Amino acid sequence: MKNFYNSLFLNNRFFYLLGSIAALFVVGFFAPVFFEISKVLLFILLTISLIDVILLYKLRNGIEFSRNLPERLSNGDVNTIRLNFTNTYGFKAHLNIIEELPYQFQKRDANFNLKIATGDNKSLFYDLKPNQRGVYNFGKTNIYTNTPLQLVTRKYVLGEEKILKCYPSFLKLKEFDFKAFTNSTVSYGTKKVRRIGHSLEFEQIKEYVSGDDIRTLNWKATAKSNQLMVNQYVEEKSQPVYAIIDKGRAMQMQFNQLSLLDYAINATLAISNIVLRKQDKAGMLSFSKKLEDWIVAEKRNSQMNLISESLYNLKTDFSESDFSTLYAVIKRKITHRSLLIIYTNFETMDGLNRQLPYLRALAKNHLVLIIFFKNTELQALINTDADNIQDVYDSIIAEKFMYEKVRIVNELKKYGIQSVLTAPENLTGDVINKYLELKSRGLF
Repeated sequence: MKNFYNSLFLNNRFFYLLGSIAALFVVGFFAPVFFEISKVLLFILLTISLIDVILLYKLRNGIEFSRNLPERLSNGDVNTIRLNFTNTYGFKAHLNIIEELPYQFQKRDANFNLKIATGDNKSLFYDLKPNQRGVYNFGKTNIYTNTPLQLVTRKYVLGEEKILKCYPSFLKLKEFDFKAFTNSTVSYGTKKVRRIGHSLEFEQIKEYVSGDDIRTLNWKATAKSNQLMVNQYVEEKSQPVYAIIDKGRAMQMQFNQLSLLDYAINATLAISNIVLRKQDKAGMLSFSKKLEDWIVAEKRNSQMNLISESLYNLKTDFSESDFSTLYAVIKRKITHRSLLIIYTNFETMDGLNRQLPYLRALAKNHLVLIIFFKNTELQALINTDADNIQDVYDSIIAEKFMYEKVRIVNELKKYGIQSVLTAPENLTGDVINKYLELKSRGLF
């Protein structure tokens, strides 16, 4: 009986009608005929409401429900949730659905309305975009059910509570896979990288077709076969590639609700997948005061799982990053020439100059690629029309900081250190582009 009362609600429509009848009772004090009419109307309202209750509670489970949740959430991506409903009542059901979403989304409007004919099945979809890794606790689904009369509501609390882990962005791996394995031009957004070279590992001689590099023409084979023949080469394989993530306080800056650290983590997962697909060895590590999350570069089947789990647990300690420790450990542990992709963020030349000696030392034995970020909010400020002196001043300061980033790129280039200066939202595509470019040029 307690459950019955907890699940039974009177709708606004019932109270509106009841209020109208009450007003008619007041009028009945002055005109007795309306008093008698009011009593009849009240009896009819209560009778119809009772019928409404009987219709709703006639079946133990008038609404059948299931919720399809993914096995895990993808950070920074749109994750689709599906709700399935079946109406076993003998009337068209009006549903108001309230989802108990994880607190991280801070959504108080996860309400949906649905009408389902008798015996019909319907599905409802909604999207969630998490912006931090961790555990997400999904509660139950509250379904408020009405008959077409809509005088009384029955509440169903269905579904099971479920805990999902949010991992670094894995939903876009297939998309990046497809783009990375095109043969001629690899394009992400507005930047295009031409595959400008090949290794010296010979594979076969084949007939020339339009688009082949004329520098690979084999003149002896051409003379023998009386048609153009070219040498075909394969890319060098099994080169170690390490993604090195700075998890110091500089990487906590937020853009579009994601921190630079999370952008770096998502890019690391994607580039590791491409590296393994290209038959190279993928590894990773993180650092701030000390080196952690070390995964040796390998190309075994379980490597992606190891990297994904390590990235899932990666957190910052808000410390100043120690590049001297990074250099010392890499010199001792990574003995083969490798591509070191270092995700960090330099805002000024002074910040770079403090770490430049260690980066130059790393570049003597490895190919170093520094990834750092454009401040897109400064770019928006520069592009805004100035209406007063303060706006002009702000725009000039913003341009100075943007120019400082360009100086950093040029300074790194002087010492043979590769770099990518990118907007956070373009990070993954730009890093993959650069990796493919370096690989095609045979630089590692």
